[in-house]
Amino acid sequence: MTIPRHQIRQCDRLDCHFRFPVVEKSGLGEECPKCGSQTRVVNPPYNAHEVETGKIVPNGSEVEALLDNIRSVFNVGNILRSADGVGIRHVHLCGITPTPSNPKLAKTSLGAEHTVAWSYHRDGLAAALSLKESGLRLWALEGGLRSESLFEAVGDLRGPPIVLVVGSELSGVDPGILAQCERVLYLPMQGVKTTLNVAVAFGIAVYFLRYGLSNPP
Repeated sequence: MTIPRHQIRQCDRLDCHFRFPVVEKSGLGEECPKCGSQTRVVNPPYNAHEVETGKIVPNGSEVEALLDNIRSVFNVGNILRSADGVGIRHVHLCGITPTPSNPKLAKTSLGAEHTVAWSYHRDGLAAALSLKESGLRLWALEGGLRSESLFEAVGDLRGPPIVLVVGSELSGVDPGILAQCERVLYLPMQGVKTTLNVAVAFGIAVYFLRYGLSNPP
């Protein structure tokens, strides 16, 4: 896939000087989106910086994911993009969780719906039980009395693959599924808010599960 180059344009109006990126040779941005005045290119075209893939080998656990009744198609798209980046083996989409058949999902997955293995299950509990019976460890990202900090789980990252379970943005993980989970983990919070967006929390947790062990010297 050809990645387009970008350039920075800036408004000529002295009391505006709005500065913004546009795709090179796209014809966009000649008028300032803030005040409508003329703009000019202020730097040579450049490529967005990308990270080299495969440079660091994961040293934690193999991971799958179970998404239990996630409502937002955009959250699911973001989760699939993180799943692709971290190298998740499989994503299990359950209940009302949107699947890649929804065209809106591609807005945030950016093609990851084609690179991540996934399956759909009407019954999330049945899917969880099947995964558990096959020898995988179910770990939920959730609060509650059983919950412990994600970062306390570092000692158990080696072992059978982990299925990271995340639940509905409103109601959390189905209690029936939660009862089947070996561990329940939360992300420590220091501010007024007690939770993060489910896709953000998933991204943090899954990268820790895959890369949380110290690299050998």
